[in-house]
Amino acid sequence: MSDASNDSSLPVGAIAWTDLTVADAAGVRDFYQAVVGWTSEAVEMDGYEDYMMNAADGSGVTGVCHARGSNVGLPPVWLVYFNVADVATSIRECVARGGEVLHGPRDLCGKDFCVIRDPAGAACGLIGSEKVG
Repeated sequence: MSDASNDSSLPVGAIAWTDLTVADAAGVRDFYQAVVGWTSEAVEMDGYEDYMMNAADGSGVTGVCHARGSNVGLPPVWLVYFNVADVATSIRECVARGGEVLHGPRDLCGKDFCVIRDPAGAACGLIGSEKVG
């Protein structure tokens, strides 16, 4: 996650971050470096590295992650993370309105986080504007 995902000034509903979780993160990192022009920065995980992908000015724009460790089970899609006021409340609303929780909730960068699927089948991440639990 970037500094943007830790920015408490983001309004509820704002896009806090995007990333991609795949089996071969290094290969996908190389693909996007060549195709989009991003550079990468290793992010130490639990015994392996994921990647922060940077724009030409060096600013972090997205993550490319391995589908292992805490990321096992995340769908291999460009996942957008929406900033919400309270993840637990958003999960209850999701389920009540025909969605499902695919992953979490868990802690991510000191905030509550989960991945949901809406009734149409689209997945997204929810990250709390502040840690509640």
